[in-house]
Amino acid sequence: MKTVQELYSLFFINSKAKPKSPLVSEIASQTKKLDAYIDEFARIHTAVDLAKVDLAILRLAVYELLIEAKAPPKVVINEAVELAKDFGGDNSPAFVNAILGGLYQKYKKVSAKIK
Repeated sequence: MKTVQELYSLFFINSKAKPKSPLVSEIASQTKKLDAYIDEFARIHTAVDLAKVDLAILRLAVYELLIEAKAPPKVVINEAVELAKDFGGDNSPAFVNAILGGLYQKYKKVSAKIK
């Protein structure tokens, strides 16, 4: 939750400010790559069009799924959906689940990191 809050806050602070957390710093350094994955499954929207809280949740989850790959994918997806329930809008949980589910289905076969 704290990571999502810090990612969310990056949308509103001076772009020269450095993230406090090493994890957030790493995610922030890879936003173009992460957003490209999100864009692939967001269909009619692009990452920049999404609600900022949903985008923060998705960036964290995509990072955890494809780059860090420490937690089981189903755990990552479930945690992201729970965060969307707590912080997002009414449609956020289903939206987050759809994007991450599609991403998982496509890349589980391609990436050795996704188990």
